[in-house]
Amino acid sequence: MINAKLEKKNRIEDLLGSKARVKILALLAKENELNISSIIRKTHLNHSIVVKHLKKLIAANLAQEKKFGRIRIYRFKTENLKARSLKNFIEIWEK
Repeated sequence: MINAKLEKKNRIEDLLGSKARVKILALLAKENELNISSIIRKTHLNHSIVVKHLKKLIAANLAQEKKFGRIRIYRFKTENLKARSLKNFIEIWEK
């Protein structure tokens, strides 16, 4: 039962089914690392939406949060094969 929930949570249609989440994912793939203010400014999304989608991307192991005191940096997790594959797809798509 737990594996079924985990598998459902990480299905590609669930991860890429949100335009806002795809915007954030594409931005992180392009920029590699950004703070939340930069993500908000570049995606034109509000803070709560960005936080919600970043949590989902972190849970899916596509992004990582690094804390430096009060500053939080979000980075695209290129160590993950799925994340690297998505990054390659995004780079090809945007050319």
